[in-house]
Amino acid sequence: MNLTQPKQYLRIANTTVLEHSVAAIAQDHRIEAIYIAVAPNDPFIQQLQFSPSERDRIQLVEGGNTRAASVYAGVTAAHAAGYQWVAVHDAARPCLHVDELARVLDAGTTHADGALLALPITDTIKRAEPTAPEYSCGTVPRDHLWRALTPQVFRTEQLLEAIHEFGVFHPELTDEASAIERLGGRPKLVPGCVTNIKITHPGDEALAAVFLAMIKKEQACV
Repeated sequence: MNLTQPKQYLRIANTTVLEHSVAAIAQDHRIEAIYIAVAPNDPFIQQLQFSPSERDRIQLVEGGNTRAASVYAGVTAAHAAGYQWVAVHDAARPCLHVDELARVLDAGTTHADGALLALPITDTIKRAEPTAPEYSCGTVPRDHLWRALTPQVFRTEQLLEAIHEFGVFHPELTDEASAIERLGGRPKLVPGCVTNIKITHPGDEALAAVFLAMIKKEQACV
């Protein structure tokens, strides 16, 4: 993103991405606690203005050098507090809709291997030439391919075991479902919303602003 601060502290409509994401995940009453993994001596987190109901549920944990390490820290804290289920959500996904949150929580807490929000691939997928990545060398069949989103919901002990088994620095553990899959699990795919974008590249914040305004307007009409 070429920012001077982590992208979760980028402001959209005068509110940080992280505050939007926390508000989104807190919409369901089943989310009893919210663990936020932060870097040691993070200078931004204490400046955020969470709502009273969100603040009562938030606990900060020290994150790690990889996504898996930060997730492991949060899930470990949830397990120590006695929570049997966890929903892992990206801080950079502020446009989570309350309906898709409810669907993945329903599926994840009833399916043996948990569940994740995902979208079927509809674009044509190209493979780049390994030695010349600016050139296409083939087309990847998109049948049965899905794009993983978050939240992803699993039994706490199951997820801890899966991450521990392969280590927090394993290059293939790019999401929580991949850890469960490597142990032979088959997480349920729950169709998500196209608005549930992850802020990754410059310009994504403008698109997120449009989606957030749209979701806010929709919820005001309910």
